[in-house]
Parts: sequence; structure tokens; C-alpha cells
Amino acid sequence: MPRDRVIVDHVGQVEARQEDVRRASAAAGPSRGPSVTGWTALVIVRIVWGSTRRRVAWPRAAEWAGCAVVGVLLLLGGSGLVSVGERTVPSGLAALLVATVPLWLLGMDAVANRAPIRPAAVIGLVAGLTGLALLAGFGRGGPGAGEGRGVAIILVAAVSWALGTILAGRVVLPSRALLATAMQMLVGGTVIVILAAATGDFASFHPAAVSGRSWLALAYLTGPGSIVALSAYGIAIRALPTPTVATYAYVNPVVAVLLGTWLLNEKLTTSMLLGGALIVAAVALVVRRKPARGH
Repeated sequence: MPRDRVIVDHVGQVEARQEDVRRASAAAGPSRGPSVTGWTALVIVRIVWGSTRRRVAWPRAAEWAGCAVVGVLLLLGGSGLVSVGERTVPSGLAALLVATVPLWLLGMDAVANRAPIRPAAVIGLVAGLTGLALLAGFGRGGPGAGEGRGVAIILVAAVSWALGTILAGRVVLPSRALLATAMQMLVGGTVIVILAAATGDFASFHPAAVSGRSWLALAYLTGPGSIVALSAYGIAIRALPTPTVATYAYVNPVVAVLLGTWLLNEKLTTSMLLGGALIVAAVALVVRRKPARGH
């Protein structure tokens, strides 16, 4: 085939391909540049998602040490020992023993931080303890001989919780409350799991025997009861005076009694009403600020 004929055929093929491309473009519609809407969306993604990213520094060794101390004292020494003591101590008496936390707190705060104790605060704490005794029905009889060990354990738990509360304001902790809570629960929970495994508690645990209601209770204790409330407690420790924070130990039983009456149809007695009134008065005495001079 002559060379000129080959060139002509090749040029014809190229022109045919270009015509096919033009026809395809015409069928697809008019040619457009980059989509303004698409680029706008991409810019939004880059900026907005970029603003949600921030560099989070790994907690320092001092922060881990502080969280370890506080976590062990609050979770293992406080909550853990109360659970052990309640095996032999009635819940009402246990609540009364735990309510000694404010007394320990004021004493430790006075020693560690040289914080003065106002007479009104002392009167309020005593009144609150009396009101809680009425709520717990303590007047119907003290602990039996077999409850002595449990009483001692719960008192140690109260001291441990108070000490953890005081140290939470003195040791190095992360500035973010949720991070501090997570680290405390991680360390304290790990120690509790290790002790449970060492004492053989896992051998008596059978997940299939746990009811759905118990799983829901565990979920509530894990979420609002631990993550939310413990974080809020950590914030309160840093932001409020110790006597004010201590009043939680008196208000909690009142809330429990009211919820029991409302949800469980428990009987609300005269002693409960009187105890609740004393507790409210105690809180008012403790949180009342000393008036400024000249007013």
C-alpha cells in the first residue's frame, strides 16, 4: 500500500474518533467547569471537620499518679468497701455511717488546708447526722454483734472517700473533668477487677443468671451513676467549699426516700419527714455564707 494512502487512512480514523467524542459530549449536555456547589461542600467539610480536630496531649505521669491515688481511694476504698460492709450491715445503718463523710471532710480540710470550721457548719453537720439517723431508723436498734466488722469497714470507707476528696484538690489532675474521671475509673476499676479475680469472685458470677432489670440497673450505675455524677463531683470539689460539697451525703438519702415512696410505694413515716426537715435545715446552715463586715 502506498505511504500516502496509509497516512490518509490514519487521519481519517483520528477524525472519526474525534467525531465520536463530540457526539458523546453533545448527548451528555453542554460542557461545564468544576461544580460550584461541589467545591462549596468540600470547603465546608474541610473547615468544619477540621475545626473538630484538635491535638490532645497524652496525660502526664503526674496526672496519671494523681488520678491513681484519687481513683483508688474513691472507688476501691470508698464505694468498694461500702459494698463489702453492706453484706452484714443493714442499708439504713450503712447510710448513717457513710454520712460521717462530711465530718471527716471538715476535719481533714482543717488539717490539710487550715480551713476554719464555722460553728454554724458544725451545728449543721450534727443536725444532718441526726436527721439521717431518723431516716435510717437508727433508733429502732443498733448493730448486732455480727455487724461490728461491717460497721468498721464502712467507717474506713467513709474515711477513704473523704481523703480522696481532699487529695483531689491537691494532687495534679487533668484540667478536663471527664478525662480525669475516666482515668480515675480506669485505675480504680482495674485494681478492683484484679482483687475480684484474686479473691475468686468471678467463679460465682454467671451472666446467664443476671436478669434484664439488673443489666438496666448496671447501665444506670455505669452512665449517670458513675460517669456523669463522678465527673460532676470532681468539678464541685474544685469549684465549691468543702463543707458545701459535703452536704451531698445528707441530701442523697432524702432523694432515695422520696424516690422509694414514689416509685416503689414505700411507706413515708413521720420520722422520715422529721429527718428530711432536719437535713434541709442542716444544708442551709452549712452552705450559708458568713456575712461581710459592715453589712
